[in-house]
Formats: sequence, C-alpha cells, structure tokens
Amino acid sequence: MTTTLLVIQFVLTILVTIVILLQKSSSIGLGAYSGSNESMFGSKGPTNFLQKATYTLGLLFVLNTLALGYFYNQETSKSAIDKINIESIVPNAPQQTNAPAAPVQN
Repeated sequence: MTTTLLVIQFVLTILVTIVILLQKSSSIGLGAYSGSNESMFGSKGPTNFLQKATYTLGLLFVLNTLALGYFYNQETSKSAIDKINIESIVPNAPQQTNAPAAPVQN
C-alpha cells in the first residue's frame, strides 16, 4: 500500500510543479513559453483553469501525504520479531516438560 501511495506522491509532485511553473507571475515564469493558450482554456485564458488545477492537485498532495504517513506509521509499529515463526526455525524443538525438583539438603 505504501509503495502505491509513494508512486502517486511522486506523480503528484511532478504535476504540481508543472502546473505552478505554467502560471503567469511577475517574472512571467514558464508561461511565456507555452504559446497562445487562450483558445484551449477558454476566453478568460489559463488563469482560472490553472488556479483550479493547482488547488486540486495541492489538496490531493496533502491528502496523499497524510495517508502515506498514516500507513507508514502502521507498518513500522509492528516488530520484526512478531513476524518470526519459531517452528520454521527449529522444526523439531523439544517440548518443555516439568523436571523433578532437586532434593533439599539439610
């Protein structure tokens, strides 16, 4: 489960980075190199679409981070000794028997 969430985390990280870099800023950023996007995203341009995509991806990123932390914590709370099967290590282990008590000397 944690492996799947970790892969999703990497994909979300890359997508959030791309969406943030595509937005216009005071220094234009990478949005200057994307060409004319107004027709693709609607008449208002990519601003509303990219803002909604950023909020959505950011929310998914935070929720995935919380889930990943929860499941990772559940896996690490188990001890390695809990997973050991004693019968597989020593197949013919002698059974414990009650030995007679040693005589008491006066």
